[in-house]
Amino acid sequence: MSSITLRKLAGYGAALTLSLYLAVKIIWVTAELIRGTSDWLALNALTVVMAGVGVTLALALAQRWGMRLPALPVVFFAWVGSGFLVPMIPYMAAASLLAPGGETGDTTPVWETVLLSTGFAGMALGLAVGLPLYLRERWPDAFAGRLGGSRSPVLACGVLVGVAALAALWLGWALGGTALTERPLDLNARLMLGTTGVWALAGAWSAWALGLRRTGLRKWPAVVLGFTVSGMLFAWSAWKLAMALLGPGGYVPPEYPPVAVAEHAVGVLAGAALFALVLRAARPGVVAYDGRRASRQAGRRARSRTAGTPGA
Repeated sequence: MSSITLRKLAGYGAALTLSLYLAVKIIWVTAELIRGTSDWLALNALTVVMAGVGVTLALALAQRWGMRLPALPVVFFAWVGSGFLVPMIPYMAAASLLAPGGETGDTTPVWETVLLSTGFAGMALGLAVGLPLYLRERWPDAFAGRLGGSRSPVLACGVLVGVAALAALWLGWALGGTALTERPLDLNARLMLGTTGVWALAGAWSAWALGLRRTGLRKWPAVVLGFTVSGMLFAWSAWKLAMALLGPGGYVPPEYPPVAVAEHAVGVLAGAALFALVLRAARPGVVAYDGRRASRQAGRRARSRTAGTPGA
């Protein structure tokens, strides 16, 4: 199977499965509007918009018009979407084996849980497979070659400190620690914290490789890990920060509220800073490749005009 065929299958599969998630969220928003309640209306409406963007992104990965979209929105939505979903794949696998029934007492109907889980997992796997193929096909030079010397040691050190602190906090809670928490964490919560803590450690390595190491490492591992982990830190921290500040439906985070706000604010800043390091490493290859492609296209247009000129 060619990489193009695999990219298309991943994109179409992601769009199809995420449509199931989108359908459930639309039902939830409609039910709240009918009942006249608003506890979760704003956040559920936001997830409807996010899922709609996700379906569009998945189709862009699969179809030819996706290669012609402007780079900025593609990269941004791919960054946020993959940050939300791809790092959750290890957690979903672990939770299905170690805590298949959950411990939260959730009263969501089984059919809704199945559709939501299928949509979440399908989009995660589709992005994990299709997005790297799309990015490599569109901007191959962004991942080729080796990293240069130190680019931004101050920024990299700041990312390292922030990400290492978050990793220590999350792994401590995952291992049963209760410092700075108001209530015990169930198995599902500890599994998620454990997987995100490991991802954060991978992000710390990426920050070191991109911003501090002087000898040349291969570019693609640091760029790919940095892209994924920075998206995870930014997307999930922004979401949880909004939850902690707004408290929809009486939601209270397991951490003390000031701790939750500080923790997720650091996550947002660290994710954005790590993404800046990734862009600095990848941008020269993107600019160079786009420049060569533009030159080739201009040459083809010039030859076409010359061939169409009478007497040429």
